[in-house]
Amino acid sequence: MTRQQQSPGVPQLLRLLNDRAALNLLFTEGPKTRAQLADATSLSKVTASQMVERLESRGLIEAVGTRAGNRGPNATVYAVVGGYAHVAGIEVGAESVSAACCDLVGNVVGRAEIETNDEEPGVAIRRAVAAVAHDAKIEQSQLWRVMLATPGLIDPVSNDVGFAWDLPTWHRGVRDALQNELQRPVVIENDVNLAAVAEHRDGAAKGTDDVVYVWFGRGLGLGVILGGKLHRGVTGGAGEIGYLTVPGSPLPDDFVKRRAKGSFQRFVGADAVVELAEEYGISAASASEAVGLAHNSGDKGERFFEVLATRMATGVASICAVLDPSLVVVGGEVGYAGGQTLASLIGAELPRIVPMSPRVVAGALPLHPVLQGAIRMSLDVVREEIFATE
Repeated sequence: MTRQQQSPGVPQLLRLLNDRAALNLLFTEGPKTRAQLADATSLSKVTASQMVERLESRGLIEAVGTRAGNRGPNATVYAVVGGYAHVAGIEVGAESVSAACCDLVGNVVGRAEIETNDEEPGVAIRRAVAAVAHDAKIEQSQLWRVMLATPGLIDPVSNDVGFAWDLPTWHRGVRDALQNELQRPVVIENDVNLAAVAEHRDGAAKGTDDVVYVWFGRGLGLGVILGGKLHRGVTGGAGEIGYLTVPGSPLPDDFVKRRAKGSFQRFVGADAVVELAEEYGISAASASEAVGLAHNSGDKGERFFEVLATRMATGVASICAVLDPSLVVVGGEVGYAGGQTLASLIGAELPRIVPMSPRVVAGALPLHPVLQGAIRMSLDVVREEIFATE
């Protein structure tokens, strides 16, 4: 194709880039007037007006009011139409499924939680999607994307479940089956990776490009963000830190069957935390409860925190020795319950084990970080898809 044949597409490309820039500006900074959009995008007022008209004709933006100016009539203010598209985030647990629905702007418009009742994965997911769509008062067909969050390995090539140790009924082919049943695009992502994305975008790691998010809970996990991008590994196994070998804990004895607990998992997993708390006179039904009680347990609580932090630091030190991050965020139900008290103790231990001293902080999003990450990632893709066909 000659340059002369290509040139008619250049104005269209420029219009597309301008429209995309304006829409992203409205996403990140909220409603604006035509003049404000012109200033922010370095466009003439005429070009900005044409851009607004295109976006408005597509139903992507709408007038939401007026704003007084220095001279002349009030200026019309424009905002993104949230109802243009919706996404759903689904967090799949061993006993329940939590769901949230979000509009294009990022507003959560629906929530649902159901018990799985030993159902097959597809049955529980279908019920959750139907329930969250109903709560959002939309048709299921209005969902542009459904993102499932699950523990375990997700193949980054096929986007299928490789191995989910806490969900034995999950198997390869689950994603395609769900996509066929729901008749919506379905994506599966590791739950800890999604929580890491949430903390990176909206929480304790905001503005930091090299960060590791350590999940301490019933299971252990690690979300790795390098250069601002999520790192999954070749097989999707990056972050399976439960299998780290640590001093003081035996090696797994049945790894081939993938049913044994890893060394680090045995050392600081939920069962180990509850047992350690018992040694210091703190009785609790769960690890997060034990950590929560320790805050108000005086000297015995302080000693419990010190030992627990030392145990956790042995694994975190190995992570730091390999990745050398600038920030470590401590999360998961145990990490959030421990708060900055636990995070600071882990940080104080690291220089004794490795020559790195990254800042260690508690996660800032204790409520549904996995769902928040799922929605964040889904919206990123959907906002790109709006212009993809052009």
